Amino acid sequence: MAVRKKIIDRFSKRFDDLDQSNRQAYLLRLVRERGLFETVFNAIEDGILVIDRDLKLRYFNRAAEKLLGLPGDVSNVRFSQLIPGINWKQLLDSGENAWHQVVRQELEIRYPEPRFVQFYLAPLDADTGLAAVILHDVTENRRRTGAELEQETVKAVSLLAAGVAHEIGNPLNSLYLNLQILEETLNSSDHTEIDPGEVTSILEICKSEVERLDSIIHSFLGAIRPGKGVFSPVDLRELVVEVLNFMRPEIEARKVEVKCSWNSPFPPLSGDREQLKQAFYNIIRNAVQAMSNGGTLAVYGYSSPEFLCIEFADSGKGMTPEALRDMFIPFKTSKASGNGIGTMIIERVCREHGAEFGVVTEAERGTVFQIRFPTGAKRVRLLN
Repeated sequence: MAVRKKIIDRFSKRFDDLDQSNRQAYLLRLVRERGLFETVFNAIEDGILVIDRDLKLRYFNRAAEKLLGLPGDVSNVRFSQLIPGINWKQLLDSGENAWHQVVRQELEIRYPEPRFVQFYLAPLDADTGLAAVILHDVTENRRRTGAELEQETVKAVSLLAAGVAHEIGNPLNSLYLNLQILEETLNSSDHTEIDPGEVTSILEICKSEVERLDSIIHSFLGAIRPGKGVFSPVDLRELVVEVLNFMRPEIEARKVEVKCSWNSPFPPLSGDREQLKQAFYNIIRNAVQAMSNGGTLAVYGYSSPEFLCIEFADSGKGMTPEALRDMFIPFKTSKASGNGIGTMIIERVCREHGAEFGVVTEAERGTVFQIRFPTGAKRVRLLN
């Protein structure tokens, strides 16, 4: 009611400022604009909804109605009943009237029929306390034939190859210029004037650029490596600790404190050990790099009858809705030393394991990466 009152008050103030003829024109324009937006939103294949902090539906288009099997009367329907795979308690625990966190997650809905959807939630105007939700049906992506997947892989490789060609241009140019300077210095007529410190500096730059090239190539290969993984029982707790120990120098250099918490029982998972290590490495590295002035990385592991869940929560700068969107675009990154492939690798590994990968973030408050691995009968159903 408070939100509706704010909207009405704004409308009333604007309406009172107009004379009689302009009021009629204003009302006519509002009617036309509403009709236009209704037409546009109902023509979109993705489900679009607007919800409030009580998780009540304020608006939904036809695609959302069909995808979620919404009844004629939604006044008593809470959105959490329709999308159970989201940690709503975590999103609403701030106790404030406005939404602040942005969420992106791929999950399964079971009604009116089993579907996989990509769920995206972003806050609207803080004064309204509303959030927009977009649901993109990705069921067919998971059911593609081998030939279709192979064709899609070829397209992805072409895209990645073009990106790699662009990415390696800068370090190669830097290498060429610095080696040219070194050559001119060594070929100068007076070798006694060569500054050892300058030569060392040039060699350090060349070494750094070679390491950068190596990182780009390894990330590229990791993103497109074909074939199914070699699955065997894996202790996820042991694997996460192994990655954390490997990254200890970088973690300590950035003054990041790591806290791990594992609920019992936490049984082994059937997975590809090397693929999972690669995914955890990219998640932890993203989290650590988001805390340039130190902070805390909290790792939570817990289980349910159908899932093994791991969350990586950092206390870093968080992300805006735009940054979260760009995070899933290959070779588009805000990091000076990044290449934008890390998230693509994480998603590929999660899909290979039938897992759901989600991100919850808030600007200046931190980010939570969550992976939910299906277990037992749930895993069989997801992979069929």
